[in-house]
Amino acid sequence: MDFMHDQLSDGRRCCLFNVIDTDLSLPAERVIRSLNQIIEWRGKPKAIRCDNGPEYISDKLASWAQENSIELSFIQPGKPQQNAYIERFNRTVRYDWLSHYLYKDIKALQDKATHWLWTYNNERPNMGIGGITPIQKRRLTQTLKSTPELH
Repeated sequence: MDFMHDQLSDGRRCCLFNVIDTDLSLPAERVIRSLNQIIEWRGKPKAIRCDNGPEYISDKLASWAQENSIELSFIQPGKPQQNAYIERFNRTVRYDWLSHYLYKDIKALQDKATHWLWTYNNERPNMGIGGITPIQKRRLTQTLKSTPELH
C-alpha cells in the first residue's frame, strides 16, 4: 500500500491510497476502514509492506494490525525500491490516467479511479505476469492451489 498525492482543478490537494481509495485526506481510521473492506473481499494477508508515512506508523494502525494478526513490514526510510511493486503501480496510475486530466472534485477522481482499476484488472494485459490480466492471474493461481499434487 502507498499514497500518491495530486490536486484537483480548483487547487485542493488530494491523495490516492493505492490499495486504491481516493479522498481529500486519508487518516489512519480511513486506512483501517479500507483495509477491513479489502480483507472482506480478498481475505486477510499475513503481512502488509508499507513506507513510514504518518498514516502507517500510527498507534491506531499498529493496534489494528496486532488485533488482526497482520505484520506491518516497513521499508527503510528513503528506500522506495524496497516496495517496488506498489511504486511501479503508482507510476502506471500516474502515466495511464491521473496526469491526463484535471478533476473538478473528488467524486470525478473516484469515478475515474474505479473505472480505470476495473479496466486494469480485467482488460489490460500485464507483461510482468506473462501478458495476462490480474484477474486471469488470480484465477490461474486459485486453480493451481486447488489442484491436488501428483506424486
